[in-house]
Amino acid sequence: MRMSRRQTLRATVLAALGGALGACGEQGDGRPGTHADSAATGSPSSDRWRMPEETHPHELTYMTWPTRQIWTSDISGVRGDIARIARTIAEFEPVVLLANAGDVRAAQRACGSGVEVIPIPVDDLWTRDTGPSFVLGPQGIAGVDLNFNGWGDKQPHSRDRRVAREILADDRVKRIEAPITGEGGAIEVDGVGTLMATESCWINSNRNPGASRDDIERALKKLFGVTTVIWVKGVKGVKGQDITDYHIDALARFSEPGVVVMSRPDEQAPRDVWTDAYDQARGVLDHAVDSRGKRLEIVELPEPADIGRRGDQFLAGYVNYYVTNGGVVLPRFGDKRADSDAASVVGDLYPGREIVQLPIDTLAEGGGGIHCATQQLPKRV
Repeated sequence: MRMSRRQTLRATVLAALGGALGACGEQGDGRPGTHADSAATGSPSSDRWRMPEETHPHELTYMTWPTRQIWTSDISGVRGDIARIARTIAEFEPVVLLANAGDVRAAQRACGSGVEVIPIPVDDLWTRDTGPSFVLGPQGIAGVDLNFNGWGDKQPHSRDRRVAREILADDRVKRIEAPITGEGGAIEVDGVGTLMATESCWINSNRNPGASRDDIERALKKLFGVTTVIWVKGVKGVKGQDITDYHIDALARFSEPGVVVMSRPDEQAPRDVWTDAYDQARGVLDHAVDSRGKRLEIVELPEPADIGRRGDQFLAGYVNYYVTNGGVVLPRFGDKRADSDAASVVGDLYPGREIVQLPIDTLAEGGGGIHCATQQLPKRV
């Protein structure tokens, strides 16, 4: 049975980029250091590295080819979704897609010549979480390895736990091993010192046992060069309701410093843990102050209502879009009014960028979206 990202589970380029391989957080023999070693010798300080905003120019986008092991009978549909997303992004910037060696030819045929497919062992397709989160600094570029553990050991991750390391080794980019465990979809930055995150994901014994919010906040500030962390607490019962324990990138995003776009449940939606979580998050963000000491402007992005029969884990939200060089790729769910309104809102948020909407029916049934399936490599400018 495929393990959805939206259900509780009981039961893993470019040589021109340069940079030093084996970076901070690794021992001299190439073995990964302990978290304590990384924190002491490898973690960046905020004046050395920073994570740029997603609108910062990209060198390329990383994606991953789905495996039959995870997606079973849905494999054809989800591969169609991923190929469609990859081909679309390739119209704006280079795409590098990871695939198991036995899947490389099929992935290349599906994605076309505009996408480069490379053999790197993978379990699942969620590159935002399994891949490195890139930071820029005086030394160039580095990748933060957040020690992916299958969202708290909810899904097999023997291959995915090494994806960040493999990408960085392939591209000869400095690797920074984080002193904490988490995922790229669990952070959202404005590029000028502010980061948003949810407590239910980070302050969780399945990732960071014994760590306090202060411990994790200090690590996030150091790793990503931010001075302010805005915590969305979530509500009772959010932990375990989806495999990510409530990722921020399906709830709220920075479109620019000071502006947050939030996924808003349909007004007719029944009250449940997710509508309660939205209300709690909205209350936090309405009163939050960013790194510049300014209150945030909140822009709502209403979720679709008329989407037909979908599974309980279907992620019907537009906010999990992906910003490319010159464009924004966001989902289309078949609710004509909501789809059109979403394109209009996003177009206003990103003037001058082409807005492209794509159907992602099978991908969304897995509880994720376009942002979850992508990871940008920023340009050094």
